[in-house]
Amino acid sequence: MADWEPIFDGESLDGWFATGLPDRWTVSDGCIHLERPGNGSFLCRENYYGDFHVRFEYRHEPECNSGVYFRWSELTDRATGMEIQILDTHERDNVPPQAECGALYDMVAPAVDATRPAGEWNQMELRCEGSMIKSSLNGETTVDVDIDEWTTPGENPDGTENKFTGYAMTDLPRRGRLGLQDHGGQIWFRNLELKRL
Repeated sequence: MADWEPIFDGESLDGWFATGLPDRWTVSDGCIHLERPGNGSFLCRENYYGDFHVRFEYRHEPECNSGVYFRWSELTDRATGMEIQILDTHERDNVPPQAECGALYDMVAPAVDATRPAGEWNQMELRCEGSMIKSSLNGETTVDVDIDEWTTPGENPDGTENKFTGYAMTDLPRRGRLGLQDHGGQIWFRNLELKRL
């Protein structure tokens, strides 16, 4: 069985590259820091990942919006990847369920609100194995789905619409980039580790 490997050395962005506005991502106090949010940049791993398990910690400022993209095959088209949402939704009730923190964005609402207030560290894990996608936040499972159930472009299995109008999610490549999103607001990531499955 593969071992956990750090994908951030705490000192540099070696193994990562930025899209859009690269100077906005820095290293500070052993963390990846989105220092100057610009609503459009991503920090992506150079490697491609198929079946994997990743875990990390993050904290953000109030009203931050971010996310973790995975199995992202075409960086010019966000709809060719999936996203676990990171959003300041602690004790907020004005956010659509499929956009809450911990959601598989626009596809599955989180099973539980496990967020902590802005400024506190959160622990997130994401596991992708074949068609199975599972994520947790602060030790509680938020998403546990079989992506093979998404057989119609722009539609979730329950009949609700999603943004993926050009693709049935089951047909997307099962291998791609891992990326951290800048969608507004400062955020810090640390202790990023990945295990290939």
